[in-house]
Amino acid sequence: MSFRKVVRQSKFRHVFGQPVKNDQCYEDIRVSRVTWDSTFCAVNPKFLAVIVEASGGGAFLVLPLSKTGRIDKAYPTVCGHTGPVLDIDWCPHNDEVIASGSEDCTVMVWQIPENGLTSPLTEPVVVLEGHTKRVGIIAWHPTARNVLLSAGCDNVVLIWNVGTAEELYRLDSLHPDLIYNVSWNHNGSLFCSACKDKSVRIIDPRRGTLVAENLEEPMALQELDSSNGALLPFYDPDTSVVYVCGKGDSSIRYFEITEEPPYIHFLNTFTSKEPQRGMGSMPKRGLEVSKCEIARFYKLHERKCEPIVMTVPRKSDLFQDDLYPDTAGPEAALEAEEWVSGRDADPILISLREAYVPSKQRDLKISRRNVLSDSRPAMAPGSSHLGAPASTTTAADATPSGSLARAGEAGKLEEVMQELRALRALVKEQGDRICRLEEQLGRMENGDA
Repeated sequence: MSFRKVVRQSKFRHVFGQPVKNDQCYEDIRVSRVTWDSTFCAVNPKFLAVIVEASGGGAFLVLPLSKTGRIDKAYPTVCGHTGPVLDIDWCPHNDEVIASGSEDCTVMVWQIPENGLTSPLTEPVVVLEGHTKRVGIIAWHPTARNVLLSAGCDNVVLIWNVGTAEELYRLDSLHPDLIYNVSWNHNGSLFCSACKDKSVRIIDPRRGTLVAENLEEPMALQELDSSNGALLPFYDPDTSVVYVCGKGDSSIRYFEITEEPPYIHFLNTFTSKEPQRGMGSMPKRGLEVSKCEIARFYKLHERKCEPIVMTVPRKSDLFQDDLYPDTAGPEAALEAEEWVSGRDADPILISLREAYVPSKQRDLKISRRNVLSDSRPAMAPGSSHLGAPASTTTAADATPSGSLARAGEAGKLEEVMQELRALRALVKEQGDRICRLEEQLGRMENGDA
């Protein structure tokens, strides 16, 4: 009797991590030494933010992604806090707005200039005061505009409307001990928290109630190692891959999550020589889809930030539909008042097929009475509001020559559509062929062929 290893088929089996070249790193950054288990890093398709050492208060660095190489010690920082900064988070609906929490018990929201900082930024757009101890956790709502969660060492969770500087909800009786981490669910109707009392809680913030606590036995358990450093998990809902980085560790382990037992499937480990002091993760819309990049991390060393690219090896230069389903875009699905009234909405999805091109951001403005001014992409002249079809007719449209022009354009459009359909069929055919070859390779590795 022979025993052969069964190889599970997965398009992520061969994902590999690779650090970028030295000239694409960010050098001479004095990463914060404060004792706190946050990521110390936040990134979006425009900017990289890193919490840094500062004398006489707290500060973080904001760099355009293109500003690689050595960073001058005199480079301006965001430095309005009077105590060390503990956590930062970019707004998912505006790439120029970032929130920070600090030991000074405040939350501050900042507007970053379109091209980055040219002088120190000391005045936030708004200061949110409500905690009595240091604020260590900041998390923007995934779908509602201007809704921000903060959690402090006072064991209190606060939900804010940043557009009006208003405290929406105060959850001060649900956690008996220090809150370690908080994460919203997909549509922001609930959030999950991890607490020092070793309980995981699922909470409805609008009702102020516990949905679940002290969950039963885990569906699956994956032991990593004996390291006592804090684990920083990053989950990609588009690919169902979770990346686990240990603070003080020098590796990134990644696993695929499935709906069938055993639920967790180890994929691989990226290992480097230097331990990581923090880690940032690029949103999907900031990745290079032409290189089959499915994740990019920004690893903090003692004095450097090093991007690490996770890639699925593919030979084709065509867009890989199976790797890039439609993903959450920067448009908010709800206004803050709609969410408060009880409405929920899934993220508005965008396609990465043509590579995402961000729209021009608008400045964040605060009104003590009214919600934040609309920051949706500006409408073109003659366009109708809220996506309604435009009803204006130009003089050219009313003439015979205009009709002929439109007919010609329709013919070209049909020609393009036919070519697109042919390309899609080719991509599907090649995808099927890749699957067959992978299965054949698996059989050969098992000795079946």
